[in-house]
Amino acid sequence: MAADPFLSVRGLGKSFAGRPAIQNVTFTLERGHTLGLVGPSGSGKSTLARCLSFFETPTSGGIWLEGRKLQAAMRADIQLIFQEPASSLNPRFTAAQIVTEPLVIRKIGTRKTILLLASELMESVGLSRHAVQTPALEFSGGERQRLAIARALALEPKLLILDESFAGLDLSVQAQVTSLLLDLQKRRGLTYILISHDLALVWRLAGEIAVMDHGRILEHAGTADLLARPQHPLTRELLNASLALSLDGAPA
Repeated sequence: MAADPFLSVRGLGKSFAGRPAIQNVTFTLERGHTLGLVGPSGSGKSTLARCLSFFETPTSGGIWLEGRKLQAAMRADIQLIFQEPASSLNPRFTAAQIVTEPLVIRKIGTRKTILLLASELMESVGLSRHAVQTPALEFSGGERQRLAIARALALEPKLLILDESFAGLDLSVQAQVTSLLLDLQKRRGLTYILISHDLALVWRLAGEIAVMDHGRILEHAGTADLLARPQHPLTRELLNASLALSLDGAPA
C-alpha cells in the first residue's frame, strides 16, 4: 500500500463575502521537495498560503499533512514567511527576541534555553551567534531576511511557505538566500512552497511548478517538463516574459 503524500490538498476553496478567492485547489507534495507557485497578482497564491498556514480558514475542501487532516494543534508544523519579512520584524527587538518570539508566545523553554537556541538558529542561517543582543535595525536587509528564516525555524516546522519572500532583495542577496534555503533543506529535510512572480527564481529552487490564475491551478508539472512543454497559454506567457528579461534567452 502506497504511503500517504507528505502534503495533500484536496478541493480547497476560500471565499470572501461570497466571492471565491481560490476554488477546488488540489495537489500533493512529497517530503523534502520544493513546489514553486506562480501566477499573476490576484490569482489566489497568497490566499492559498494563508489557508495552509492557519491564517485563514478554508470554505471547502481539506488539507492533510503526513496523512493527518490539518488542525490547529499542528500549526507549528507549517510556517509562513511573508512578503518583505524584514519589514515585519519589530525594530525594538534584539535578534534573540525576534528569533525566539514564537517560543515565548507558546511559553516553550526557559530564558536560558531559548537564548541558547537563538544563537544556534542564527548560526544555522549564516549569522554570528554573538549578535543575539544586536538590535534588529542594525542588520542589513539580507541579514533581516535570515533572521526571519531563523524565527520560522524556531518551532521546527516541516513545511516552510515563502510568499514573495525574495521581493526587494538585490540579485546577490537573492543568490545568498537561495543557497541558504537549499542548504537548510538538505540538512533539515525541509519541504518548501515558494510563491513568486519570478519564474527564473522558481526555476532555480523548485523541482515542480504549479501555475495559478483566478483561484485555480491551471497546470502542475515537474519544472523541466513545464518549462520545456508548457501546456496552458498563461504558462507560455509567463515563460516568454521570463525569457525576455534574461540576457541569454534562458532562465538564470
